[in-house]
Amino acid sequence: MLLNIIEVVILSLIQGVSEFLPISSSAHLIVVSTLYDFQSSSLLIDVSLHLGSLLAIIFFFKKDLLNLQNNKKLLSLMIFGSIPLIIFGYILHKTELIYLLRDIKIIAWTTLIFGIILYFADKNKFNKKISSNLDIKTILYIGLLQILALIPGVSRAGITITAARIFKFNRFDSSKISFLLAIPALAGASVLSLKDVMRQSFDLNYLMFVAIIFSFLSSYFTVKFFLKYINKFSLNIFVIYRIIVAIILFIIVYN
Repeated sequence: MLLNIIEVVILSLIQGVSEFLPISSSAHLIVVSTLYDFQSSSLLIDVSLHLGSLLAIIFFFKKDLLNLQNNKKLLSLMIFGSIPLIIFGYILHKTELIYLLRDIKIIAWTTLIFGIILYFADKNKFNKKISSNLDIKTILYIGLLQILALIPGVSRAGITITAARIFKFNRFDSSKISFLLAIPALAGASVLSLKDVMRQSFDLNYLMFVAIIFSFLSSYFTVKFFLKYINKFSLNIFVIYRIIVAIILFIIVYN
């Protein structure tokens, strides 16, 4: 029992930290679960992890979300920007092609390639803001690029921040665009996974609640830290981290 709790806490911390940083949560969860053969990893735990992150981001941006009634433009932009990911995510999930992408070799290459792309996108100083510069055309482009996040290792946060930086938004607003798009993305992932869970016989158990609680806490504090960090520093530390992880994975899979 203690081992199961430890495994779920580790998975929750990985989910919470990597979901909102540009380093790919799916890649980290797949790699850790595969290499260490976690017995507690399951569809129900996956749903719980996503649910914890979803609740955290909703709680963190509760003022913005409550104000959406008075800011229908931002609400419509969130919806439009999420449509491509929802459509392609559903297709890949329905055809089960999504599982073919859960390969450590793929993760190694996407971690490296999209880390380098992030570096070049973040090099220049841009000052566009959500309030005055974000429109439907731009959010649709960002949403289309977000489809790439369905490939483990790309990172949903990473590709959306990269896309926003390419469209000349400052780092803070690029991160905020990424976080706001995370809400429908996490909700969609939770619903799809929950449908699969409902087809199986399952029992609500303590591990599910452990996963939700620790995923919520790690997600909330990660978002809080990242928004403070991004106001002062570049994204280079995450680029370096991705390159190191990619090299380690290359050694593992090609050795």
